[in-house]
Amino acid sequence: MAPLSRTPVLRLVLVRRVSTAGQAVDGYGLPAQEADCRKWAKGQTTPRVRIVHMVTDGDGKAGKSGTTLLDERPGLMEAVEWIADGQADGILAPNLDRLARELTVQEAVLSYVWALGGRVFTADHGEHLEDDASDPMRTAMRQMRGVFHQLDRGLIIKRLTEGRQAKGERGGYAYGAPRFGQRADDGELTADERENAIAERMERWRDEEGLSIRAICARANARDDMPAKRGGKWHPTTVARLLSPEAREKARQQSAKARAERKEQQRRERAARLLAQR
Repeated sequence: MAPLSRTPVLRLVLVRRVSTAGQAVDGYGLPAQEADCRKWAKGQTTPRVRIVHMVTDGDGKAGKSGTTLLDERPGLMEAVEWIADGQADGILAPNLDRLARELTVQEAVLSYVWALGGRVFTADHGEHLEDDASDPMRTAMRQMRGVFHQLDRGLIIKRLTEGRQAKGERGGYAYGAPRFGQRADDGELTADERENAIAERMERWRDEEGLSIRAICARANARDDMPAKRGGKWHPTTVARLLSPEAREKARQQSAKARAERKEQQRRERAARLLAQR
């Protein structure tokens, strides 16, 4: 009697990702992504699909951008390692958007998985076949979806940025830590009476007693009823910024410059990684 043939089983790693911006708008969280993938896998019969592992980039509190490179996505890197080690045949994501929201990153991920002999599936589409010179439309349609994912991400960021700006122009609390003398209550800035009383006392020490910034700082630190914003000790720079609008503006400009420099450094590091992968 001939042995019964076994139905082949496709071993896939379930890949999930949540980003802060996307979660705020579409609410497509990690449990929903997993449920969609498992439902799709359960419905496959030829071949049968078995989810052998699950990886996650980002969580409900700290998302992971879909524009980051493969080596910045520990979950996705782990999935690729499972393919490289022969423990899985491919990856399964809810949709291409959860693999990447930037076309160049999407194509890099797909190319890497295909180069390892792996296969790529999404719950909303099925298998994304490797590029074939005889079927250029296949590549074009996939890349078109990537373009719209990238556009969607850009629109999300645009809406969030414009919303914050409009709220700030109306005097509301947009983002960032409230300055000394203010606090955020239910998303709105309100006056903090205790902190304003501290600021007024410092102003009197300066105007009526002629104390220097360092002397004001030392006197405030010697008291138990004049804590700094986060409960720590006062620093002369912080006191100067509190008592001088010009100092506050200078600090704001320095902070903006530092943010721009960090962004430029990140851009350069990303470019270096892309070149190193060639």
